[in-house]
Amino acid sequence: MDPLGPTPADGAPGRIDGSVAGPDQPRPARPVEPAEADPGVAAGVVIVGGGFGGLYTALALAAERHHPPVLLVEPQEHFLFLPLLYELLSGELRSWEIAPRYDSLLAGRGVAWLQDRVQRVDLTARCLHTEAGRRIPWQRLVLATGASTDTFGIPGADSHSLSFRSLADVQRLQDLLHHLAGSGHPLQRLAVVGGGPSGVELACKLADLTAGKAVVELIEQGDTLLPSSRSFNHEQAQLSLQRRDVRVRTRTQVVEVGSDRLLVRRMPEGEQELVPVQGVIWTAGQRCRPPRISPEVSADARGRLPCGPDLRLRGHDSVFVVGDLAAVPQADPTPNLSLPTTAQVAFQQAPVVAANLLRSLRGEPLQEFHWNDLGEMLSLGKGEAAVTGAGITLAGPAAFQVRRLAYLARLPRLSIQVKAVAGWLAALSP
Repeated sequence: MDPLGPTPADGAPGRIDGSVAGPDQPRPARPVEPAEADPGVAAGVVIVGGGFGGLYTALALAAERHHPPVLLVEPQEHFLFLPLLYELLSGELRSWEIAPRYDSLLAGRGVAWLQDRVQRVDLTARCLHTEAGRRIPWQRLVLATGASTDTFGIPGADSHSLSFRSLADVQRLQDLLHHLAGSGHPLQRLAVVGGGPSGVELACKLADLTAGKAVVELIEQGDTLLPSSRSFNHEQAQLSLQRRDVRVRTRTQVVEVGSDRLLVRRMPEGEQELVPVQGVIWTAGQRCRPPRISPEVSADARGRLPCGPDLRLRGHDSVFVVGDLAAVPQADPTPNLSLPTTAQVAFQQAPVVAANLLRSLRGEPLQEFHWNDLGEMLSLGKGEAAVTGAGITLAGPAAFQVRRLAYLARLPRLSIQVKAVAGWLAALSP
């Protein structure tokens, strides 16, 4: 994407932070500066967090003909389509396809974007306090700050391992791969910690990208990889890892992470081993870290906030929670089963939250959220995937294209979908 122009044209609309759209950028409607608002007056709907839950809730509200003022508060410039981050790492997709700018996405939608970070939520006064010192009143609030990497307090894990959840993470990992490719050091090793979908997908990509320049090890504390995956996808993942000679260690606990080594413990025997590594990528856990809320709200062990079936925060009828941050009770046949922390859940919750926001403002009964498991898709190396769900059981290159098309339908703006299709069709041409 072209950078924002440094000098505004006369009357050029801008973001709340004061920057303006350049000559080739879509021009969003000028929002009202929250600092100028009367702090005693409710300011419509405020959405904190611009991930899948927050952004798609905003877009669902914008699609309504008569919607209240909507403000999205998100510190990053780019929305990130996380399921396709692996294809960005491998060069199969470009950054504009999976990381469009918020000002471009929201242009002409009637949604204002504030590039700032919320530090505190005052439930009593119904206002937010931001990192930049703003005080933002709200009539209805949506909390959608998602989850971040959890290293469980393991010594050295924060300082000596990479996460894989942002554009900066991709750049750091690409730099590491470039370094490994140019090094003549024998027996180079990359360790991926965590045998869930993220770890398996990343291990397959890394094995393809290193092309024999490094050994990829996948370390999982549990008894098996992908414990919650469909049996077909589990089998295909195992085969993909074997074909790429990824070394899998299950029942292995990481004790400490160093700059060039891992200390691991074999379970249950307790035997320790020092494993030399050139890099560690941590995908083993996630934890929600919402802004400070007063009065305090009790979160669960994963940092999630308790919600009712209508996705309202327990005890606070004007606050909704969406995405990874929402601890939602499940009805039969799977009571107390946690929802997966996937984009699919946030996609389904967003229109329910948007509808309930409008219903609550009109004083109408709210609808309950019901999770519909649509299946599972795994990226398994360059040009390969496994897909199970919606009547499809498929693996290999065909599954890779099905996965692409499925996510294409979820990209947040038609213009991006059209450009992405054109790019993919061009890549398929002989």
